[in-house]
This record gives sequence, C-alpha cells and structure tokens, in this order.
Amino acid sequence: MARYPGSEQDLRVDEAVLGRVVADIFSACGMSSQDAWLVADSLVHADLRGIHSHGVMRVPVYVGKLLDEGVDPRGEPGIARDHGAALVIDGANAMGQVAVSFAMRAAIERAERSGVCAAAVANSNHCGAMDYYALMASEADMIGVVTTNALPTMAPHGGADRILGINPIGISLPAGDHPAVVLDTSFGATARGRIEVYQQKGLELPEGWAMDADGRPTTDPAVALTGLISPVGAHKGSGLALMTGLLSTVLTDAAYGTRLGSVDKGPLPGRDGQFVLVINPAAFDEIKSVKARTDQAVEEILRSRRAPGFDEVVPPGRPEANLMEEFAEDGIPLNLETLAHIKAAAKRLGTDATALD
Repeated sequence: MARYPGSEQDLRVDEAVLGRVVADIFSACGMSSQDAWLVADSLVHADLRGIHSHGVMRVPVYVGKLLDEGVDPRGEPGIARDHGAALVIDGANAMGQVAVSFAMRAAIERAERSGVCAAAVANSNHCGAMDYYALMASEADMIGVVTTNALPTMAPHGGADRILGINPIGISLPAGDHPAVVLDTSFGATARGRIEVYQQKGLELPEGWAMDADGRPTTDPAVALTGLISPVGAHKGSGLALMTGLLSTVLTDAAYGTRLGSVDKGPLPGRDGQFVLVINPAAFDEIKSVKARTDQAVEEILRSRRAPGFDEVVPPGRPEANLMEEFAEDGIPLNLETLAHIKAAAKRLGTDATALD
C-alpha cells in the first residue's frame, strides 16, 4: 500500500487531539457534549478516510450555522410518524449529523424486528460524509443505504443553470474476513468542498470536474466555484442526482433543489432532507453466509488482473480504510489554511486550540 503523499503545506495532527479541539468548539456553540462529540467525530472520520472536503475544514461553516444562521444547537430529533417498517424523523433543525445518526439508530433497531426499515428525515441540515452513517449499519451486521439532498451546484444534462445538487449516496454491506464494502459517492465529478481544497493548495482541477457559469469546461478552482460542477457520466449522473435528491425530500416536506437555497446565500436552516434504508441480512439468510458471499466478491476483485498504470485493484471503501489505518498511525494531514480557520473559530468562542500548534 502506497503512503499518502500529502503536501509540503500539510501538518500531521493526531485524531484524538483534533477531535477534542473540534468538540470543544461545538460545545461552546451551545451543543450538548454528546452532540458536539458526534459532529466532531463525523468530521474527523471523514479526514481519517481522506474525504477532506467533508472533514474539519467545515468547522467554520458549521460554527456559522450554529451561531448566525439559525441551526438549533440543542435540537433533539424524534420520530414524527411511525408506520411499522417506515419512519418519519423530525430532525428538529439540529445539525444533520445529529438527525441522521438518530434516524440510522432508529432504523437499525426497527430492522432487527421487521427485517427492513426505511426512515425519511425532515427538518434537518447538512450531515457530512455518507459513509459515516452507512458504516453504522454494517457495524451492526446490517446493510445500510443513506442519501441526502444538496445545494444546487450542477445543471441537468444539456443545461447551464444550477438546479441539481450532487446529492450523494452511501451504501455499506458487512463482510466477514474483509472490511465492510462501502460506497460513498455523489453524482457530481467532485464536491464543492474538494474544489475549495484545491483552491487552498493553489492547484489546478483535473479536467472534467467543473465548468464555468456558461457550461464550458474549466480547471481553474476560482472559476469553478462561480460556475458548475460536472455530473459524472453526463445524463446518467444528472439523472441519478435527480433521483437521490427526490428520494431524500419528497417523502417529507424537506426542500428539493433551489428550494433548499443557493451556494451564494447558503441553505435555509432546517430544510435539508435525508433518506435511510436498513436491511437486516439475517431476515433473508444466515448472516455468516451473507458475509461469506460478500467476502467472495471482494476476493474476486482483489485477485483480478491490473490494468496498465494501476498498482492494485480494490473494492469500494478499501482505499479509505487503508488511509484510515495510515492516518491513525501517522496523524491526519491538514493544510495550514484549514488549521488557521479552526484556530480562528476557537478564538471566537474562547476555546483552547493550542494543541494544534
């Protein structure tokens, strides 16, 4: 396994130290210590897995949501409608991590009895990386699926107006001898947060990631941030984004597309929606058999021939699991700008971030 190359501008930070600093910031925003740790854990988890666009770089944005933009730091999600294997979760305008974690835990508990459970989440907010929740299911020996809406950053195929979000999906299946197979992907060629990371590092974007405001391809992060994210697979990506966005919102009164807000003005608080599906494999077959079949699929991938230019062939989630192992040992690489923004947030709130020096 190749080591993460990082950048000369990166500093390695211990995950526990980072988690404490970030949790203290959210506690100072008025969150309970439990919820503050949950949100901090979700961000550190993303950075540990190399998903820096959904990691601690979002701390200043989240502080703004809690202090200035109307998200309730004390919101307590609950079950608003209970119909057996179908639940509606009122996110109580809490941070999305709090709402979706509640929904996933409720769906896991219900799927233990019913075999499956679907939960639609309303009155929620941005919830971060999808694999955080999907893996909660596989850790309970279940299959997890989670989707969310997102601010419009893409145009439908052939268009030039921002009316589609990249609307990601996370899916996780438990395995036996191997780590869980987990897919966390959006239907844009990248995430806006990743474009911001490239801008921070002064790097050009890979071709095919973004377009300018008129739909012309660009590799300039600054131009991309005022333009459009490209959908993956042309019409296929924009179609899948439409469907995951609708699945996340139409079962409740959550906001789809431009009703959520805009990247210029930000989302309206409490208008995000998510959808959670949990499948209990034990309702279909012995869990050992299900895991063994997942292992067989993983091993077939691992044994397959490599194409030119590739060092390995791995299933979804394996590169992130490898990074998680490396970063847990060596520290999480964070750029100086991200660290400066976290320290500024801590200074605003009067918390101690000297451990990041």
